[in-house]
Amino acid sequence: MRISALLAAFGAMAFLGMPVLAQDAAQIKADLKKKMPEAPIDTVRKIPYGGLFEVLVGGEIFYTDEKTSFIVAGPIVDLKTKENVTETRLRQVNAIKFETLPFDSAIKIVRGNGSRKVAIFEDPNCGYCKRFERDLQGISDITVYVFLYPILSQDSMEKSKAIWCAPDRGKAWLDAMLRESAPGSDGKCTTTPIDQNLALGQSKRINGTPTIIFENGERIPGAMQIAEFEKRLTAAKTPAPTASAK
Repeated sequence: MRISALLAAFGAMAFLGMPVLAQDAAQIKADLKKKMPEAPIDTVRKIPYGGLFEVLVGGEIFYTDEKTSFIVAGPIVDLKTKENVTETRLRQVNAIKFETLPFDSAIKIVRGNGSRKVAIFEDPNCGYCKRFERDLQGISDITVYVFLYPILSQDSMEKSKAIWCAPDRGKAWLDAMLRESAPGSDGKCTTTPIDQNLALGQSKRINGTPTIIFENGERIPGAMQIAEFEKRLTAAKTPAPTASAK
């Protein structure tokens, strides 16, 4: 749910004089559901900042007090550690277990020994994807799983089908992204994997391209500076603690 939509829902429902006896996260979640019945509230938990409670709604984080008298949208930064607490938490709750991805539905591109792995959801008409693919050419010892994710236009879907049906999918993808070369196929093959990618992306709330998923489950929306990408790619080889299931 977008921030504006959630705040609108709160504005319409929050100040109806409803009695509040919130004592814990479960009660707060129940109170919020009464005040904002259209908001898909996933979890509520106490955090060690200002007596606030974290509210997870559709992959986004908001904060409220124990009486659910307000909603705060925005990051919390710990001034002692300089950590953006909200950003760190978002990475945890939006993580995707790398090993559960359906790699048979992806285009596999290997450079060097392919020891470092990454998955990327991309649209063939995405300008940021094209720029990122150019940057990726300088990265060695990597296996890239490209999940065709045509969400920008019908033309994106037609190009994705043509790439998937090409004799050499990896070459067709790179030709399209690096050289603006049209795939040499008519898209007349089984393209069910593309539909499956779209369904998967929607279920995981992947709303833009590129979306990068590292081996440790960390998900990054949007293109990255290649130096930062290289750093995270290497760090992802060491499994990081995962958040509890939502």
